[in-house]
Amino acid sequence: MKVVAFNGSPKKEGNTYHAIKIVAEELEKEGIEVEIVHVGDKIIRGCIACGMCYKNKNERCITDDEVNEWIQKMKNADGIILGSPVHYSGIAATMKAFLDRAFYVASANGGLFRHKVGASVVAVRRSGGVTTFEQLNNYLLYSEMLIPTTNYWNVIHGAKPGEVYQDEEGVQIMRLLGKNMAWLLKLKKSGEGIVLEPEKEKKIFTNFVR
Repeated sequence: MKVVAFNGSPKKEGNTYHAIKIVAEELEKEGIEVEIVHVGDKIIRGCIACGMCYKNKNERCITDDEVNEWIQKMKNADGIILGSPVHYSGIAATMKAFLDRAFYVASANGGLFRHKVGASVVAVRRSGGVTTFEQLNNYLLYSEMLIPTTNYWNVIHGAKPGEVYQDEEGVQIMRLLGKNMAWLLKLKKSGEGIVLEPEKEKKIFTNFVR
């Protein structure tokens, strides 16, 4: 099994990376491969709402950059980790641009990430961690993904790169997340062909204009 993790920090080995690494180490102990993709240092354009992904249905965004490669990595993985630092109590801009486009393409193509195991992690200096965590989770929840839990919200604290290891509770949160994610991945794998998945339903779109 394989998990692909996305580091949304501009810093390649900042605290978001270290948070992901703590989770990854637990997954790797269980024989699950983890690939970490650095998103935060790229130049990623946001979604332009052109709707071409719904028209073409070719699993690609019309803006042809790294995002299309990352969508395929996510499609082919068993699990996905989304990691972001906190910028003004929210997801880092480059990470959000990537997520908006990737998850929209996935939705346009029948739900590419449906029933994959997905987790979010956040690294923060002081505050805004929980709001950013909730924003990341919106992508997982919308996509019918399976979300492992831990014993608190998935937020770890530190300013300088590596300081997160001084946050003992945060480290435990990430370790337990890794253990529970590995367990959920194995449960899902062992149930294939035995426990039938719920039937996929066509999305109903409504608005509030009357």
